[in-house]
Amino acid sequence: MRYIFLILFSAFVSDAFSVDPKYAVSAIPEELKKDVNVVVREDHMTFKIHSQSKATLTVIMVATILNPNGQRYASTSVDYDKLSKITTFKASAYDAEGNLLKRLKSNEIYDHSDFDGLFSDNRSKAADVSQSTYPYTVEFEYEKEFKFLFFIPGSVFVSSEKTSVQHASYSLIYPQSLKPRYKAMNISVSPVEESLSDGFQKISWRFENLMPIKFEPMGPVRSTLVPQVIAAPSRFEFDGYTGTMETWEGFGKWISTLNKGRNNLPEATRNKARELTANFKTTEEKTKALYTYLQNKTRYVSIQLGIGGFQPFEASVVDQTGYGDCKALSNYMVSLLEAVGIKSNYVLIRAGDGVAPIRTDFSSSQFNHAIVAVPNGADTLWLECTSQTNPFGYMGAFTGDRTALLITNDGAKVVKTIQYSGNQNTQFRTADVVVLPNGDASAKVKTTYSGLQYENDDLNFYLDGQYDEQKKWIQNNTEIPSFDVTSFRMVNRKDKVPSAIVKTDLSLRRFATVSGKRIFLTPNLMNRSTFVPEKVEARKTNVVRRMAYTDIDTIRYQLPEGIYPEFMPQPVKLKSRFGEYEANFTLDQGNLLYIRKVKMNKGEFPPESYDELIEFYRNLNKADNTKMVFLSKT
Repeated sequence: MRYIFLILFSAFVSDAFSVDPKYAVSAIPEELKKDVNVVVREDHMTFKIHSQSKATLTVIMVATILNPNGQRYASTSVDYDKLSKITTFKASAYDAEGNLLKRLKSNEIYDHSDFDGLFSDNRSKAADVSQSTYPYTVEFEYEKEFKFLFFIPGSVFVSSEKTSVQHASYSLIYPQSLKPRYKAMNISVSPVEESLSDGFQKISWRFENLMPIKFEPMGPVRSTLVPQVIAAPSRFEFDGYTGTMETWEGFGKWISTLNKGRNNLPEATRNKARELTANFKTTEEKTKALYTYLQNKTRYVSIQLGIGGFQPFEASVVDQTGYGDCKALSNYMVSLLEAVGIKSNYVLIRAGDGVAPIRTDFSSSQFNHAIVAVPNGADTLWLECTSQTNPFGYMGAFTGDRTALLITNDGAKVVKTIQYSGNQNTQFRTADVVVLPNGDASAKVKTTYSGLQYENDDLNFYLDGQYDEQKKWIQNNTEIPSFDVTSFRMVNRKDKVPSAIVKTDLSLRRFATVSGKRIFLTPNLMNRSTFVPEKVEARKTNVVRRMAYTDIDTIRYQLPEGIYPEFMPQPVKLKSRFGEYEANFTLDQGNLLYIRKVKMNKGEFPPESYDELIEFYRNLNKADNTKMVFLSKT
């Protein structure tokens, strides 16, 4: 009997853990495997709306990883909080023949907080089924329940250049009374609509054999080019707060409801605000005084507690604790201004350098940040309330020149934040350089960075920093082959269009090349361009330049006695739709004056202009690296 039991038990274990092979690599069409790191075998997302306060998301994702460059597909994480929960989470790995290699147990799925040390109830479950032998296939499946209906996860079907997709789908299931809105981009297939037996409606998109996308350099934001579907509810409920978002006006009214009654300040603070502004007459002066008070009193802390991800702390709480997130600090600033009779607006924005603009034709939750706008006659004062060092009224690359949603008493309106022109984004440099007969030199350099160039290589973060940090920034951003910093000074001018002045004294080793009686010198001291855009055949997308700027370098050289020019370059002038370049050389009694001017334009240009851009940079680089040759008279 013991042997019979062992045989039966062995058979049971074998049957329980045996899985028929699936996802064999040989089943992938050859064209999908060509020059890619990953083939997504299955990518299926279904979002079902049960009611105005309940929904379910189901995801199945299977990917064959062909080489180490696709390793990021071997892990995934799913977030949740008190208003959502993960009901199912499975993760498996298969070898090239489709045999099961690993299936994670529940205790092998890592559960962790998303915001260690901050105020948040956001958590994630993470799974990793990485293997060391390629190719292999990973399979993830999870279901997530939402106790609210506020946003609907969309789907991106090809997200990177080295990824192809074999099968994919995106489905929305809903009762007719809660039909969601949706928008498909860069998709040629039509959706399929059907009525389900349980009275629900369904709309779905299906895809087969999607080839990788080739992103062209200096093109539009990548997320605007990929095939994707976005969706949003019309009527919704979030943590007991109901609303509509069919229009921006409706969405703005819901935000106003969240903020209502959260502007109360202690009377002592209201009196403090009046005291701080008593000696000022203009709106701008008073606003600046209160903004400085905000910066000195508060600090930024991320807060993601339930609806707190969208609703600010009360102004009185910020006043008492001295901290808050972008929403709370912006609401606090609005409250301070209100205390002295200044009208201002809470503004939602999508912040970040290089992010895609919000889709103004699709009202929905597309924002990740909050700021404040203060009407000021024909002008508007824009306030970034999370920074303790930001210049008053300066938006910069993080929130400048983009569309935002300004919340009003009646709802909301779409607005544009401040844009900085090429005449404001400047880098002006002057230098006096003494060249010795052996080629060494010393230089006194003054560079003024203004507008968006105030942020060059994160300069704005070092201006009020420690000596060693500032010196390291100078060493890392002085583009001279061999030098020592003998002294330096940084000055921070926090105007609405801020500027930074960096003064340096440099010792330049072998700055000029000495060969026999000849001295070779490159007059462009430290602003030599080497960038040439990558060549693209049959370009398809527009050329996008995201910032206009102006650089002017004025370099004066005191040359060694007893030398005369053997080769003097001619002045250079270049002009194209992308910008202008000018370089001039003047020699007078042993002194050389070099002046370089570059003005680059911002804009979107047709694809056929790309070759012109390449040629412009090639000619600019050639001019920047021009050498002068001098001969010794002795």
